[in-house]
Amino acid sequence: MRCILCLVTALGLTAAAEMSLTVDKLVAFVKSSVQLKQPDKQVADYLHHIKMVEKLEDQTIEELQGLGAGPKTVGALKELRDGSASLREAAPPPPKPAIIPLAGPDSIEQAKIIDEVRTYALNYAKQLPNFICVQVTRRDVDPTGTGSSYHHMDTITQRLSYNEKKEDYQVVLVNNQPVTNMKMEQLGGTVSAGEFGSMMNKIFEPETQTRFAWARWATLRGRRMYVFAYDVEQAHSDYHVSVDKTLEIVPAYRGEIFVDRDNKMITKITLVPFDLPETFPLRDVKTSLDYDLTPIGDAQYMLPLKAVITSTRSNRYLTKNEIEFRLYRKFGTETTIRFEPEALPDDRTKEKPPEPKKP
Repeated sequence: MRCILCLVTALGLTAAAEMSLTVDKLVAFVKSSVQLKQPDKQVADYLHHIKMVEKLEDQTIEELQGLGAGPKTVGALKELRDGSASLREAAPPPPKPAIIPLAGPDSIEQAKIIDEVRTYALNYAKQLPNFICVQVTRRDVDPTGTGSSYHHMDTITQRLSYNEKKEDYQVVLVNNQPVTNMKMEQLGGTVSAGEFGSMMNKIFEPETQTRFAWARWATLRGRRMYVFAYDVEQAHSDYHVSVDKTLEIVPAYRGEIFVDRDNKMITKITLVPFDLPETFPLRDVKTSLDYDLTPIGDAQYMLPLKAVITSTRSNRYLTKNEIEFRLYRKFGTETTIRFEPEALPDDRTKEKPPEPKKP
């Protein structure tokens, strides 16, 4: 890094003598100048004072051009290529360090973790305080069925209150315009329910007879996660999918459970129904629900952060609901909702691979 910085600093000076560089250091210098947006002419002028100690290949020049090297810089690089044609080949890059994948817990430890998580899930609602929050649902549709032509349909802001283990939803804004005495169902389109614990509870109820299997390690919101796959047979399912209030099925479903390694709390659930009847108009229904530690009063609770529900109609009409839960506070706190909060950044719910061990 020190070498690159010295070279970049030298761009502002007139080189009095030639500097000898390997291909590796030349590449690092050009990449750095591109990232720092150094003027093309200035970079090219400096390269005219460079002397190669290794052969510069066309492939290297093409790669630097693809990264953003300007035409004058590329021209100077080609001069260096011609002048270095008789030199020795550039040394190959050092091999990447060997990576050892993290081993998952053994079967005994997996069973222990699932038992701890089951206890947490079945008691989840009991430990929640009374609170209110803002639920913002942004609904998009793609009539082309390609997944690349979504357009925004509407944004619905609700005041959600949770009091004595009961949920109450009041629509207060539609497209940022105040409304009164309106329910979500009146607005049509795709709606969902169960984000506050019922999905979690059903998966872990003994009657559901869910099968769990180790999947992998993951990193979510900067924390290490156990990830378990799960599967629920149709005979034990209580997951309802309905269309236009006229058709309803209770399919089998499967997905993944993300569990914080340190506190054994569930941080994410995915759910995908399968083996839907061929005549049912909805296909490819997918749900993901993220939880995050959230302060309410003087304590922190693991509460819904964001849910995403996507589906495909038999005519390839795609729908996507992004539901965010914001501004949690104690129940009884009066707050007038005048506008919808800005959307959460994607990195709040994006999974990252775990950092593997080096030997």
